[in-house]
Amino acid sequence: MIDIHFIVNPIAGKGKSLITEAKLKPFFISGLHRLVIKHSAFKNHATKLANDSIGEKADIIVACGGDGTINEVARCLIGSDIPLGIIPMGSGNGLASNLNIPKKIRKALEIIKNRHCIKIDVGQINDRLFFSNMGIGFDARVIKHYESSQKRTLYGYLLACITSIREIKENKDLSVIINDMNSLVNPFIILISNSNEMGYNLSLTPKASLQDGLLDVLVISNINKAKMLWLGVLILLRKVTWLKEAKMFQTNKLQLSSDHESYFETQIDGEFQKIDNGILNISICKRALNVLVAV
Repeated sequence: MIDIHFIVNPIAGKGKSLITEAKLKPFFISGLHRLVIKHSAFKNHATKLANDSIGEKADIIVACGGDGTINEVARCLIGSDIPLGIIPMGSGNGLASNLNIPKKIRKALEIIKNRHCIKIDVGQINDRLFFSNMGIGFDARVIKHYESSQKRTLYGYLLACITSIREIKENKDLSVIINDMNSLVNPFIILISNSNEMGYNLSLTPKASLQDGLLDVLVISNINKAKMLWLGVLILLRKVTWLKEAKMFQTNKLQLSSDHESYFETQIDGEFQKIDNGILNISICKRALNVLVAV
């Protein structure tokens, strides 16, 4: 018997969960597959549910939601033989898109049923993990406003961008030092990517790979609002490096430190998180997660 546990975020995307036992059963074989469905009820609840499933000897654990839900479930599976399945139900679905996992539930279930597994890299920030990307600066502020708006759509994301642009002058000074060498005052964005997509088919690091053992780092220094509009165009064209203030490099580890703040406001896999530490040690864990993908 193959035990498959589905961890469902019922408010992911448009808040309409389509994952029910009645809808799943026709895709699996009675007597061969045993299906268990669990619903998360609050932030980080999916982590507890996934840990419970590990204790219950699940053979496959499936995250049903967006990048945040995937993060909560996948962090339990690092170094485990239990593979992660993904049914993308979020608003952005960046990691699923990078892995070519379709949004159509039927096709995503076929991938889970076929059990073809690969190993992917995982990013680490101090004691936290990320699977797609993390960042400080503008993208962290956008996610902060996006979460507070309760509008989990592309329109809501655009509104969050506009709000973040309007309040830029209100932000207090932030000086960030990268690897004890390069210092930036009020960087527009520092993005560290493991995958090549942020969601909504947008990418700031189109050459990033989940299996190369490296992080792709994008640093954009402080820019004016006209340059922000130009950056928006370049993001759509996937030509961010055409902006002269943008610098890109690859590394397996780096350190970000603030010379006068004891915390960082960040986005981690599309979720706003405040890290109460003035130093961020960021590294890559090579091939640390088993994921089910199409053959």
